[in-house]
Amino acid sequence: MTQLFQTLPDWLAYCEQLHPTAIDMGLERVRSVAERLQIRFHCPVITVAGTNGKGSTCAMLEAILSQAGYRTGVYTSPHLVHFEERLRLCGEPVNAADLVAAFAEVERARCQNEDEVSLTYFEFSTLAILNVMCHSRLDVVILEVGLGGRLDAVNIIEPDCAIITSVDLDHMALLGQDREAIGYEKAGIMRTGKPAVVSDPLPPQSVLDRALEVGADLWRVGVDFNVSGDKQQWNWAGRGRRYSGLAYPALRGANQLVNAGGVLAALTALRERLPITAQAVRLGLSMVELPGRFQIVPGQPTLVLDVAHNPHALAALTANLDAMGFFPTTHAVFGAMADKDLAPMLARINPLIDKWYFTDLPTPRAAPAEDLARLWQAQNTRKDVSASLYADPSSALQAALAAADPADRIVVFGSFYTVGGVLQDGVPRLAAKHLPTS
Repeated sequence: MTQLFQTLPDWLAYCEQLHPTAIDMGLERVRSVAERLQIRFHCPVITVAGTNGKGSTCAMLEAILSQAGYRTGVYTSPHLVHFEERLRLCGEPVNAADLVAAFAEVERARCQNEDEVSLTYFEFSTLAILNVMCHSRLDVVILEVGLGGRLDAVNIIEPDCAIITSVDLDHMALLGQDREAIGYEKAGIMRTGKPAVVSDPLPPQSVLDRALEVGADLWRVGVDFNVSGDKQQWNWAGRGRRYSGLAYPALRGANQLVNAGGVLAALTALRERLPITAQAVRLGLSMVELPGRFQIVPGQPTLVLDVAHNPHALAALTANLDAMGFFPTTHAVFGAMADKDLAPMLARINPLIDKWYFTDLPTPRAAPAEDLARLWQAQNTRKDVSASLYADPSSALQAALAAADPADRIVVFGSFYTVGGVLQDGVPRLAAKHLPTS
């Protein structure tokens, strides 16, 4: 008997217990259910893979294409607070009722003809989201790979353009122990004769080899397109097109220029099917928003939110924090998954942090706060640093705020659960105890 639930939380709880493992790499099961659902798109599809920068790349594509007047659909994961964040239609989160109806359709297809197909939470929810997108009369579909590329559920959809943002060490137990192995997995989204944009300045050879092997139309930064700039503005030049005097993307951080370069390469490669104006590029980049990516929230103290959760992302966060200027004290709220390469992450950012607030997270995958503190203590050589433990990110933030002066900054970083935990009731506007709150 097919289960049909009436609320999104009920469906998500049901999906979590359907499959024996949380991650089961492979496309056969999810493709068979997609065929039963007749999921296919008649508009251009852009698929984005990479270790870091996927979400920012998707957000910039969405912002520019929206300014150009296209109806956009964007699937990204994971979410920060609400599951509905994973699908944006024309810039707005999907309606929960539409997802509930789509989950019911996936369940009926999954159990069709008594031939029940087992799906993971990610596979089931991906099919539901793709199903909603299919019925939304979209002009362009943007899909972020959840994990890897070659065997990720979104790779059942044939992309008209593939973007690989960066290749670095993360999810090594599933994707391989070095950049070459991980690059091979990410390059699995490339297709014969279709543009494949590689915005990583030093891509693994496996990515370039795969492009040659499948006959993809490779667009490589430094070869097929270039980015340059000064403190005020930047320029992009690629095959048959250039953009000059662009304002820097509204998303903060030097790493965003790498992502923006890849975005303009993809849009140039697709210009015959998705023509855009220079004005759409300028407006889109100036207005793009993405919570939790080096997000600076004005206040006293200043609040920085960043979902940096691997060594590569931590290096970018550290550089971005360093460029912010002087703060008397930097407080850090940190929570992360146990399977991350935590010791080098902590060592990289430790010189910038004066007070640590380690937090537990509401998932079995998370490292307990006391384990994080132990790892940090093992490599800490500074005498002037303190650390304390908290049950959840919100409590940790409140403790940091209580200890902070108005001129300080508080950095909340690590897992999506860490940043999402302080965004549960909206973006916090901080006012330290020394200031009147009126």
